[in-house]
Amino acid sequence: MDVSQYRVNEVPASAFYIPNFITDNEESHIIKQVYAVPKPKWTSLSNRRLQDYGGIPHEKGMIPERIPSWLQAYLNKIAELQIFEQCKPNQVLVNEYLPGQGIMPHSDGPLFYPTISTISCGSHTVLEFVTNDESRKKVCNIFLEPRSLIIIKDDLYSKYLHSISERKFDSINDCANKDCCQLDSCDQELERSTRISLTIRNVPKVLKIKLF
Repeated sequence: MDVSQYRVNEVPASAFYIPNFITDNEESHIIKQVYAVPKPKWTSLSNRRLQDYGGIPHEKGMIPERIPSWLQAYLNKIAELQIFEQCKPNQVLVNEYLPGQGIMPHSDGPLFYPTISTISCGSHTVLEFVTNDESRKKVCNIFLEPRSLIIIKDDLYSKYLHSISERKFDSINDCANKDCCQLDSCDQELERSTRISLTIRNVPKVLKIKLF
């Protein structure tokens, strides 16, 4: 797959949006596996729940942990795109967003290779980008459909903040990628349901010890 064919135009460099990156069956399987884990695997925050796989990133280095085979299959699929150049993805953040939940403007920071890839399951959302200053000036919005893959790199990764607003309905009229989305009308307001996201990344600094 040539990722360059999926570039999102009219946004700062660079975003790539691939609809239907996974199948309906793969989406169902991911959701099933995410909810099959023991309760202690979840970390609950005020506005979402999450799971970490591959290790917890740390400035001194990540202690690598074995990634389950069902999840490793999607790391392998991302690796085939070569978006991390000579590196391979080795860490996954799984997020659960209920309708009305979101995440404040943030950057993923220097612990990661400056590229992120996220698979959406279960529901759509709108990823919003703002300037990294007090003004928080809007830069662009990107619509994420279920089963899609979004790749963020270059200036869009390093110079801007990204977020998801806490609301239950979304309009995609001002989304930069609305023309490539599979909707009957861009004017319709879309209701969110529960969304599971897999954010697949590379952590360059990894310690040689390993936990199983």
